[in-house]
Formats: sequence, C-alpha cells, structure tokens
Amino acid sequence: MAVTLKATKRNDLRKSATKQIRLDGDVPSVVYGKDNEPKAISVNNIELVKTVRDEGRNAIISLDVENDTPVDVMLHEYQTDPLKDELIHADFYVVNLEEKMDVSVPLTLDGEPVGAKDDGVLQQPLYELQVRAKPADIPEVITVDVTQMNIGDTLTVEDLPKADLYEITEEPDTAVATIVPPDTMDDIEEEADEDAEPELVGAEDDSEDEEEKSE
Repeated sequence: MAVTLKATKRNDLRKSATKQIRLDGDVPSVVYGKDNEPKAISVNNIELVKTVRDEGRNAIISLDVENDTPVDVMLHEYQTDPLKDELIHADFYVVNLEEKMDVSVPLTLDGEPVGAKDDGVLQQPLYELQVRAKPADIPEVITVDVTQMNIGDTLTVEDLPKADLYEITEEPDTAVATIVPPDTMDDIEEEADEDAEPELVGAEDDSEDEEEKSE
C-alpha cells in the first residue's frame, strides 16, 4: 500500500519564490511521467525525509496534490545542499503499477565469512544492484549471505538466489563479494603508497567552484 505525501502546486517559479519555499521548510519539486506533463509542486521537507527513511528509496508514494486526483509516484532524483545537508529539490516520477521498471536497489552483505576466521578480508565491490520489477515488487534492499565464503572465493551476480518478483539485470559475472588473503591486502596497500604522488609545496589551487544550477 502506497504511503501518502501531500503536495502544493507552485505557480510562481521565480528564484525569490523558490528560496522562500525552502525557508518555509518545503522542498521545491517536479512531478512528471510517461503520459504526464511536468508539474511544479512543493512538499514538506520533514515529511519527505521521513517517508524515504521509513519506506525506503524506492517506495511507492501516493502524491496528493491539492485539488487533483492523487497519483502513484516514486522519488526519481533529489538534490541536497552539500554544506547544510538539506534537501533542496526533488523529482517524482509517475508510475504504472502494472508495468515493470528498472531501478537501483541497495546491496548488503550479511554474516561473518568462514575465511575471515583465517584473517581473510571481505571486500564488497558493488553496493547497488540494477533490478527490473513492477513498482510494488521492488525490494527495499537485497541481502546476501556470505557466511560460507572462504579465502579466495568470489560471489557473483550469477550466484545470487533467483527471485520470483524481480529480475537482477547486472552482468552475471559481476562480483558482489570476495575474500582476499591478508597478504594480498598488504600488497595492495604497499602499491598504493608507492603510487602516491608527492605533494607540491606552495602549489596554488586554480580550480573554480561550479556555479549553482538555476531552476
């Protein structure tokens, strides 16, 4: 069942109006879809953060825009202020609950590998999996059991259990977890130290800050 999030239409798209929306504790947003014209809206910052935290990044949201029929959406993209760590913009995509879609799902590793008891080191080269499923069948997270992995073992996408409700679309030979010997880690760290470039004393930083995107 979709969680409800109330939204307000935005008619004034000037920067001053957008700034005021943020000062009022709301997030300037846009809702759009395959057969839907983009619509400027705003949603409450706290309610949006709470929804994503409680329901997950790929949750189905019933977006209740004033005077309009609620629509099922997913949070497609969002922007944050790097200094304040606050949401400053969000994009919502209208979904068809009967059509499959491609999304990224967080990947977590569970358990202590057998190889770790022999000082092996667990490495996770992939933290998200590309998944195809109907919106209601998208998992919040995919958890992989690594307790039986020994030193030298590599777990790939092809090794993951098949699911009935979704399909993992990553390449089958993509590694998701591996156990490397402790001496291998020492070699990697030594190579990293040798490859590190010496710091230039007195060098000036000529880089310029990227201009803030205007809406």
